[in-house]
Amino acid sequence: MSDGAHNVDRMQPVAPEPLFDDDFLDAPRAVAYASSPAPPLVASATWCDRIGVFDLETTGVDVAEDRIVTAHVGVLDAEGGLVRQYTWLADPGVDIPEGATAVHGITTAHARAHGRPSPEVVGEIVAALRAIFAEGLPVVAYNAPFDFSMLKYEALRNGLPPILDPSPVIDPLVLDKCVDRYRKGKRTLDAVCAHYEVVLEAAHTAAADAVAAGRVAQVLAQRFADRLPADGASLHTSQIAWARAQAESLTEYFIRIGRIDKDDRLDGSWPIR
Repeated sequence: MSDGAHNVDRMQPVAPEPLFDDDFLDAPRAVAYASSPAPPLVASATWCDRIGVFDLETTGVDVAEDRIVTAHVGVLDAEGGLVRQYTWLADPGVDIPEGATAVHGITTAHARAHGRPSPEVVGEIVAALRAIFAEGLPVVAYNAPFDFSMLKYEALRNGLPPILDPSPVIDPLVLDKCVDRYRKGKRTLDAVCAHYEVVLEAAHTAAADAVAAGRVAQVLAQRFADRLPADGASLHTSQIAWARAQAESLTEYFIRIGRIDKDDRLDGSWPIR
């Protein structure tokens, strides 16, 4: 992967990279990303005519303490085609744990040799997202509170103005749980892509995950047009309530099976914590 951020017309091969979840650690690591044609989409929702996509791969799952390693910000058209993209490789300034490398493939040595300084990368990611929001486009991020919270703390750490209230945001994880609440099985990005027949190649690279999440969101908009608000602002507002309810439901389940104490609660804040 070449250094820095790039705006290109077609997806270029990039080195592997995480969305960090317990389930992701068991997935096979991919070595390259090749763009795949998206299925034709004709959805009634206006927000999915043109969408931003965003994903981070990091040194770990602690949004306040871990660091960004790779990132992708892009724009998809109504058919799911990638029309704009920016990719970054950062030197996070700390060692990348072996567990993280096992997921995204980036070693400490590689990041130090080829990554750009973290403050520069974080600043450019923030600027790219601000520009997309300024265009009035929603930004799709799978498990949005992870990516946007990580970016917020990285900006604060580097003395940069953070994005504190990203909007509108579309989170396919929240949408999928809302429209198909009782479906059994995992809700990881690769599992959800398989369910909705969205191609995901080189899972756990920021570019592949971001694009696949955007295409899942577009499929959901088409398949559940009668159940999802048609405009991005209304859908954003709805997801705030849905995410809170989902966290409360999961909290009660975890208490019931003894996974957490009855006084503990999962944080249902969305799309940023």
